[in-house]
Amino acid sequence: MSGSAGTTDHAGAAESEPERLVTGYSGRLLLAVSLGWTSIQGGRLLLSPLLPAISTDLGLSSTRAGVAITVVWGLYALLQYPSGRLSDRLSRTTLLVGGLCLACVGFLALAAATTYPALLAGAAVVGLGAGLYPTPARGLVSDLFVERRGQAFGIHTASGDLGGVVAAGLATLVLAVATWRAGFPLVVAVLAGVALALHVWSREGYVLERVGLAVGETGRRLFAEPRLRWLLVAYSLYAFSWQSAVSFLPTYLQAGKSFSPALANAGFGALFVVGAVVKPLAGAVGDRFRRDLVAPAALALAAVALAGVVVASTPALVVVGVACFAAGLMAYPPVMQAYLMDSFPTDSMGGDLGAMRTFYIGLGALGPTYVGAVADAFDYRVAFAGLVGCLFVSTGLVLVGGRAGRRAA
Repeated sequence: MSGSAGTTDHAGAAESEPERLVTGYSGRLLLAVSLGWTSIQGGRLLLSPLLPAISTDLGLSSTRAGVAITVVWGLYALLQYPSGRLSDRLSRTTLLVGGLCLACVGFLALAAATTYPALLAGAAVVGLGAGLYPTPARGLVSDLFVERRGQAFGIHTASGDLGGVVAAGLATLVLAVATWRAGFPLVVAVLAGVALALHVWSREGYVLERVGLAVGETGRRLFAEPRLRWLLVAYSLYAFSWQSAVSFLPTYLQAGKSFSPALANAGFGALFVVGAVVKPLAGAVGDRFRRDLVAPAALALAAVALAGVVVASTPALVVVGVACFAAGLMAYPPVMQAYLMDSFPTDSMGGDLGAMRTFYIGLGALGPTYVGAVADAFDYRVAFAGLVGCLFVSTGLVLVGGRAGRRAA
């Protein structure tokens, strides 16, 4: 597909076809972009269970390890708005395939890193490549699905949790038979395959031309509504808690709960096993009931469960707490993202979602550095206790935002 900026009709190729979640054009592309998200998430999340081995090999403190993860998430966040805006004006395919290719380069650089600066450089390229992908992917899902949008988002976001399960299993395997470097080339092979599939299947072509980012216009549109302001702060606290917990959970379980590396990785994987089940269900519940009530209920469950993990003194209680934490934490994104998509104009939804993601993921990217610094100064128990407070505050803000929306209506 080609044409001038601002004229791309993303939904036109599928608008006359039924919304199928598995088969047909819509189902085929949903599965492809979801596998891409699985692979990108799996590669990024692979850093977390490998972090103790990487730190030992390269001689990193907890703070320096946290900074490396912050680089990935920070640059990932920075690209959310530009990638969404560009995918609205150019084509989703251009951003999706470009992001996958750049991520391949970054993961290969991570595998080759022998010094801390080289590790940071690889992390930066991974962050940039990963940052180009998810907002256009969500834009494509919204193009393809309207009536079944919540279910489609549930499947797509659950695919990221499958990446976490893969990361946990792959980390355990490579540490048992090789070194931490061995996992990243496997991720690259899958990413390359997805890029090829999207190139062949998508009815959109590649469009490369200059596009204005319209940052001021987008910012005024998003921040003009009190409801969106409250939701943005709430999502930022959620993202901070999510990135903090996911980045250091295996390390916390080893250092703070005396788990073996294999058991800690299993606990990490449990987050995403639960998430892969919960997210489609949460998306369907959000389609039937009020999303502004389902979302804070999920956050409250996550906060209570994480508090249980912090105070638990036996492995069994920790595992139960992690599972309940995962249920609440992972139920939130499909419900809230569908809620946000309902609020955005159709012709700017990719850019609007990208702008919000840049903000909340950017603030959330500070989470791993926070955990590493607090752990160095005190311990991981103190760091994770602070995340409980963030989740409770986020719960209250979502309720306030929902109330503001109902008053405006």
